[in-house]
Amino acid sequence: MKVISHGLLGRETTEAIAIPLGALAASLLVFGAFVAAQGVNPLSVYHDMVRGAFGTWFSLQNTLLRAAPLMLTALCTALPARLGLIVIGGEGALAMGGLSAASAALAARAWGAPPAAVLAAMLVSGLAAGALWIGLAGALRVYRGVSETISSLLLNYIGIAILNHLVEGALRDPASLNKPSTASIGAENALGSLPGLEVHWGLAYGVLACALCYVLMHRTTFGFGAAMSGGNVRAALLAGLPVKRLVVLTCALAGACAGLAGMVEVAAVHGRANASLISGYGYTGILVAFIARHNPLAIMPVALLLGGIGASGGLLQRTARLPDATVSVLQGILFIAILASETLYGRSLIAREPKVRQAAPAPSVA
Repeated sequence: MKVISHGLLGRETTEAIAIPLGALAASLLVFGAFVAAQGVNPLSVYHDMVRGAFGTWFSLQNTLLRAAPLMLTALCTALPARLGLIVIGGEGALAMGGLSAASAALAARAWGAPPAAVLAAMLVSGLAAGALWIGLAGALRVYRGVSETISSLLLNYIGIAILNHLVEGALRDPASLNKPSTASIGAENALGSLPGLEVHWGLAYGVLACALCYVLMHRTTFGFGAAMSGGNVRAALLAGLPVKRLVVLTCALAGACAGLAGMVEVAAVHGRANASLISGYGYTGILVAFIARHNPLAIMPVALLLGGIGASGGLLQRTARLPDATVSVLQGILFIAILASETLYGRSLIAREPKVRQAAPAPSVA
């Protein structure tokens, strides 16, 4: 008889934790060599990054502000990945969600709607715009055979171009001279802060969205059908699953999350739609989703980590005299390391068969 001893954590869970942490450590080493080549002490840079992200109450709140949209845009990539799709259109969906939310707010104000109704109109409009935008990529995939990766990437450029065209043209506020923008949604219609914090309610939206998406994709028949479709399309079709509908609905839900991020940026940060909406949250959300292995619950701490890296850029400028783009270099190195570490799953030392202990043979009976 063979007795096999297993650890407290399963192999897959251990790999999902250990391999990304190893990729992060390798990225920090490469990044340290990069800043050392510029004559800066890497240890002091690491210290300043931690201090700029989590060292003070102000820096922690700044990190939380950046983490909120990252949670929502990461879901735009993580949810379709459940079906084996690579969607990278979070930036375009965020732009369209923000533009639609600002337009809905201005229309509701013109009709004399109260602040609660204005916020509701912004919420519905942002969700719908993002859902339609990424849902289009899903529909092109299942009905025309167009790669969702290419179509969602191109939709980013189209969405950004539409945003710039309208805020500089038909929707431009004449008072916005140096920076073309729509008219302000009004301070009374802004999204407030969480009690006791200087962090807007977008953080709560992000946490709630991650929790709901986890339940939907991991604890419901819809999520089981999506996982089965991603694992084996032919088996899913033979089982009678509506694969095309699952793809379109999942992509629409993913886009709605990114559209909600755009609505939050307009309602809580900028107060209007302009080019400042395009700040890279959609692209950074792709990195968050891949580090989290497309798990909605893991997206929350990873978004906090990436938000902290982004928040530390200003402090690095002041103390180490490094450009603000330095943190973008770290994000790029981390993305490459995460992609390279994908080959380790199932091949690492963790994945090897545990040692087998042979039990003593039973005594023979004459």
